[in-house]
Amino acid sequence: MSTLAADRARLADLDAQILDLERSLSALRSQRQPVFERLSTYTYPVLTLPNEITTEIFIHFLPNYPSWPPLTGPDSPTLLAQICREWRGIALVTPALWRAISLSDPRIPFEHQVHLCNLWLSRSRCSPLSLELCGLTIDPLRTTELVSALVSHRPRWERLVVYDFSLSRLLAMDGPMPLLRTLELYTDDRHNGVSFLEAPLLRTVVLWDAATETVALPWAQLTSLTLSHVSPQYCAPILRQTSNLVHCVLDFRDYPEAADLLDVTLPYLHSLTLDGSNPEEYLETFIVPALRNLQILNAYLEPGYIPTLTAFVTKSGCKLQNLRLQYADSAFEFYFRKAFPSTPVSFE
Repeated sequence: MSTLAADRARLADLDAQILDLERSLSALRSQRQPVFERLSTYTYPVLTLPNEITTEIFIHFLPNYPSWPPLTGPDSPTLLAQICREWRGIALVTPALWRAISLSDPRIPFEHQVHLCNLWLSRSRCSPLSLELCGLTIDPLRTTELVSALVSHRPRWERLVVYDFSLSRLLAMDGPMPLLRTLELYTDDRHNGVSFLEAPLLRTVVLWDAATETVALPWAQLTSLTLSHVSPQYCAPILRQTSNLVHCVLDFRDYPEAADLLDVTLPYLHSLTLDGSNPEEYLETFIVPALRNLQILNAYLEPGYIPTLTAFVTKSGCKLQNLRLQYADSAFEFYFRKAFPSTPVSFE
């Protein structure tokens, strides 16, 4: 058979196969149509829930406010907006899903973080905001743009946590913060001062390193204060202004000197945690009649420090309900329990 005749025969065979396949496809389409129509009338049970219940489920899907969900990924509210049209509509009109914003993921390009931040700020509407800013120094121009966007929503700030962020940037944030309740600053910038004095609801503050030296705060209204990696010389002047403290954590980076041990009376202090270099020596500073919980983190704590502890309790006239000695050698537990027979003593 010639090549031409073979090609004609092959073409006829292929046409016949195509015709058979088209008939099969037509039959499958005919079978598919009623199945599709039945499915189109089916409503998934979850989509029959009232929007109010779906909204509550969405809110419980996220970390408890004021903790922050990731901007993207499985635990982000953006996932809820990608499941189906109905869920997207509910997610986009639920401000509570977008009110906790963390700009701290190095895997997301900074420019995209700025874009997402603006989206979340818009979607959160009038809700109070919980903000986490971390190391936003890559692009000064975009950082300025971001700070401007955040400042425009400053009346809604409820929690503000800032890591490795130049205090000069924070200067642009200065102003009234009527809802701010929690402030955490982690910085080693000693060249700029910043004020948070216009925050009438501020109660909880965490300051790290240089922030203790450069930040002006309404100290008298605070009820919880953490000073971390701080020199003891800066503690007493601050603590003498915080007469309403209920909880206090001090983490020293240097040994306390005699000049640092100025008397501080904290009449409402309920819990005190001391960490760092020989922190128990700083106990001489305090008069805390309401103290109930004392925690000391010191791997070198030994029975020789018992007189210091007993003198502190006697001086304050407090009735300890819990004494925790973390990192201390449990071999000394007997001596501390004997010295404080009416106080539960724990070693960790």
